[in-house]
Amino acid sequence: MTVPVVLVAGFLGAGKTTLVNALLRDPGGRRIAALVNDFGAIDVDAALLGLSADGVVSLRNGCICCSLQGDLMRTLSGLLRRRPAPDAIVIETSGAADPAEIVRSLLDPVVYAATPLDTVVTVVDARHLADRPDLFDDALWRSQLAAADFCLVAKSDLVDGAERARVRAGLARQKPPRLTFEAVRGALPSPALLFSGAGHAPAAPRGLRPSAAAERFESMSWTASRPVSLARFQSAIARLAPDLLRAKGFVTFEREPDRPMLFQLVGTRATIVPTGVPAQAGVSARLVLIAEAGRLERRAAAALLDGAAGP
Repeated sequence: MTVPVVLVAGFLGAGKTTLVNALLRDPGGRRIAALVNDFGAIDVDAALLGLSADGVVSLRNGCICCSLQGDLMRTLSGLLRRRPAPDAIVIETSGAADPAEIVRSLLDPVVYAATPLDTVVTVVDARHLADRPDLFDDALWRSQLAAADFCLVAKSDLVDGAERARVRAGLARQKPPRLTFEAVRGALPSPALLFSGAGHAPAAPRGLRPSAAAERFESMSWTASRPVSLARFQSAIARLAPDLLRAKGFVTFEREPDRPMLFQLVGTRATIVPTGVPAQAGVSARLVLIAEAGRLERRAAAALLDGAAGP
């Protein structure tokens, strides 16, 4: 079984720890292990986490994008040896970290096989950006934003309407607005944007509830009974991607009908990798598509995907 990794990046003071604390306070039934670089242990009651007190690991004395990469990999290996093993790992980077280097390490085939990188979320501070518009030209800040699958705008309540508009306009020049979200009590509006459920069957089609904030999202599922054409599948996903926030599931392709693959689309990043999850009898593909409410044309999406599985 694989354990997905969520990487949380952003400048010092942007609100990364607030996001991680929100995930740990409300883990959605998951056992979440958190690695925190350049910070002390997160002050969260272990009883709320459903984890032992050492579920939060601090990596100190450096930045995991450079000198601590070896420590990071050893710590990930140690977490995988725990019993019970975590269902997900959240890594909070230092504000001085360039996540591009960490992403490259996590995408190493050996590392990815055990701890696949699921989502990169970068937290930005609306108040800081309003006070320091020069940050939009800062190389490290831009790299942190560029690495993100999703951008979380924190502290929006500390800016007025005009400042908020300028911040959003500046972000829109570097990140598609559909991938940028306002903080909801310090967290993304739905955990479905962070956790793909890698290694598990996709959830049944449903609205992302009961959270009121989650009413802004909708999902649908699609299945196929015969292997899928890789070329037609890629073409279908390319046409659907501009309206999707996530897509995830298991697909068997015509070239290798006995080798199920895990497909994930998060933000603008798509991956297709082998999976140990066996195919279900009579089912060659099963996907879940997630979009903002009103953006998902279900019949058109189903028709495109059906075409990928057609003769």
